[in-house]
Amino acid sequence: MPYRLFYLAYRLVTGAWNRMRRRLSLAGLSAVAGLCVVAGFGSDVQNNVLYEAFSVLLSLLMLAFGLSRFWRARFAAKRHLPRLGSVGHPLYYRVEIKNLGGKLQESLTLLEDFEDSRPNYRDWVAFHLLESRRVRPFRVNQHRRFHPFRVAISKNLELPPIPKHGEVEVTMELLPLRRGIVRFKGLTVARPDPLGLFRSFIRLEVPQTVLILPRRYPLPMVALPGSMKYQEGGVALAANVGRSEEFVSLREYRYGDPLRNIHWRSWARVGKPIVKEFEDEFFVRHALILDTFNAEPFSEVLEAAVSLAASFACTVLTQESLLDLLFVGAQSYCFTAGRGLGQADQMLEILASVRHCPDKKFDTLEQQVMNHVSAVSGCICVLQCWDEARRSLLNKLKVLGVPVLALVILPVGGTIPADVDTIRTPILRIHFLEVDKIEEGLRQL
Repeated sequence: MPYRLFYLAYRLVTGAWNRMRRRLSLAGLSAVAGLCVVAGFGSDVQNNVLYEAFSVLLSLLMLAFGLSRFWRARFAAKRHLPRLGSVGHPLYYRVEIKNLGGKLQESLTLLEDFEDSRPNYRDWVAFHLLESRRVRPFRVNQHRRFHPFRVAISKNLELPPIPKHGEVEVTMELLPLRRGIVRFKGLTVARPDPLGLFRSFIRLEVPQTVLILPRRYPLPMVALPGSMKYQEGGVALAANVGRSEEFVSLREYRYGDPLRNIHWRSWARVGKPIVKEFEDEFFVRHALILDTFNAEPFSEVLEAAVSLAASFACTVLTQESLLDLLFVGAQSYCFTAGRGLGQADQMLEILASVRHCPDKKFDTLEQQVMNHVSAVSGCICVLQCWDEARRSLLNKLKVLGVPVLALVILPVGGTIPADVDTIRTPILRIHFLEVDKIEEGLRQL
């Protein structure tokens, strides 16, 4: 029951604060703050005259609110969004505003309206229970607190005067704070009242979405594990993993040859089945293994792991190699990119939607990796913690002779386990990266 009351208070307070911050100008916020101070200290009317200031401030705010109700105007808006954005990088886009009325409109401000990103009751309770149990060490440069419910920050934009039936085009700036989909609800055109305290609003319904990709870290020149490996049939320039289109010669049909490889003209000429033969290829193929097993629904460690995987996805992919992304969500996923099969943007779009997996065991990922490991030259493992299950996976890859680069994310203030050195070998490299020092740790690889 207390949590229900706290959650209700959270919804009421944050809702009121957000509305007040949008409606009031800086002068209006100062007037409200002064009104609260005067109300607290001016109750003793016998010994001070602060109650007179209370009356003045309250009258000004009421007058400003009343004057703001008389503004009438009509607008139309069109937003030109890019297809993708990235966490931490400003996103710029164009907005067209058209004045549909017969009067000049000036002193206008344009505000973005997002869909309500505040959590539901279960998510709010889960997050705050985890926060209450988390121990954060004191540091002079404390890691910025993680806000999983804030989607993006949009700067309010002052509009130039719009003549009657005229149109202006402006550039808006958005700072994405979280990967995934940013949902725009509409646009708001605001104009201050004559006193400059209160804003009048005209809301325009312009629903749109944009996909925000994970944050990427700059990677040094890392010697990735593995070397060129035989791939049956090859996959170069193929639309799907399978036979290569690198034609070598013609030969007689053998039992088991696929019918799609039959060369019909040669069959008609010689009177017996003839098939096209393709060249088998050797090339590098890496597996990027992402650990999504985390009991926390809003985890800094998971976000760091996804960002790290995205960094490798952008760096590893070339025209001469393949990268297989392996992770577990609602089911086991394997996405292959490179050599004509897919591009880095497609893999980043998949990573933008990855969520934690609380209802499955780590064995699910281990089984997926073991079924796939025979086809890869080496593995890049991004792990969220160090325990017996993850140690077992790395040991099995080491026994199979698969070169591995393992990156383990530590929470703030985490320590490196003592048993790591017992399994480290030249083909099994293990590095630990603290969640607030990822870039620092990558520079030391």
